[in-house]
Amino acid sequence: MASGTHGSVRSFLLRLGKKVWVRAALFALIAVAFALAAGFIGAAVPFRVVIELGQNSVDSLLQIIATAMLTATTFSVTAMVTAYSSATTTATPRATQLLVADPTSQNSLSTFVGAFVFSMVGIIALSTGYYTDQGRTILFLGTLIVIAIVVVTLLRWIAHLADFGRMADVIDRVEQAASDSMSAYAASPTLGAQRLERVPASARPVWAEDVGYVVHIDVAALNRTAAKHDAQVYVASSPGRSADALHPLLYVSGRLDDDAVSALRGAFRIAPHRDYEQDPRLGIIALSEIGSRALSPATNDPGTAIEIIAAFHRVFALALRADPSGDVSYERVWLTPPELETLVIDAFRPLARDGASILEVHLRIQKCLAALAAIDRSQSAVFSRAADDARGRAKAAMSRADYRELRSAARGAWESVGLRRD
Repeated sequence: MASGTHGSVRSFLLRLGKKVWVRAALFALIAVAFALAAGFIGAAVPFRVVIELGQNSVDSLLQIIATAMLTATTFSVTAMVTAYSSATTTATPRATQLLVADPTSQNSLSTFVGAFVFSMVGIIALSTGYYTDQGRTILFLGTLIVIAIVVVTLLRWIAHLADFGRMADVIDRVEQAASDSMSAYAASPTLGAQRLERVPASARPVWAEDVGYVVHIDVAALNRTAAKHDAQVYVASSPGRSADALHPLLYVSGRLDDDAVSALRGAFRIAPHRDYEQDPRLGIIALSEIGSRALSPATNDPGTAIEIIAAFHRVFALALRADPSGDVSYERVWLTPPELETLVIDAFRPLARDGASILEVHLRIQKCLAALAAIDRSQSAVFSRAADDARGRAKAAMSRADYRELRSAARGAWESVGLRRD
């Protein structure tokens, strides 16, 4: 199987694994198999293992578990929905998909569902006489194992709820998603394709059949189709771009039939909402939205905005220190990656605009941009322009005294890293 196919299958399985219902269904199937296996094992084991149990003791335990797990499942779903709602209203709706994919909450909910299913199947099997005496003993031992798993899971879930969905937790999750996508972007800005500078005039556009956002591109599949038909592919809609009547997916040079064009379209995954996987801008925008909301007059929380600037510092520093790979894996595909300046504007312009009159926020912006410029001197002009834009917005909104302090601090920050500023 080709590496591109491996990548597509892996991406599909990763997306599927983030669905709550998938994990819950898997745990439920395991629970059914576990409950029914006691009957097979009891009949197949050559030696006899029987524990003297009280009247209906196993049935009573299973009924208690069923009742408790139904309550725990309801409680867990309520807690998760509350966390999603809190993140949407206090942080940004773009963070909700990260909370939904949280493995701890999914494992907890799935464990409670699985324990409930196990107890229900066990009760039904007991009532039908499915188990022998030895099978009932094995079911009893299995029930004790389930109880132990539930207790451990419940303790972990309670500890997890102390932070789940809170502002610091949301910021950490969005920062991690932004760091992952930015690291992947820094390592391979063009996803292994050649850098696109200009689309040939002879190339013809290929449009998406659906309207939405490009969330994933299988560059290997594009290259295979292009090689098969001796064509060249120029990607016009990179991940995060909209696919509509104004923005073609790609341009292609060469003679391709309808099946080949359909295969090229199939290499693009279109969705109603953007995804973090191949879109470095989304993580940056989501962090910026959290900071902007904190700076709104209704919230008035500059401390959160300062935390966001610190998160930007870590995310961009990670990307600037990355060692980009110059290898081109897909010779027949050209792609234009997002520019660093676009990412910096996405990050700092909303904070500079919405916190224009707040000295503490602008002091942190200037120091952050100066520190980032010091990491990669070749990109210092990008951060310098962002600093100038932020100072211009502050000058129009701040008092003279505050702006003088900002200007003095900004000059000191840039000079401390060996870059003079006016």
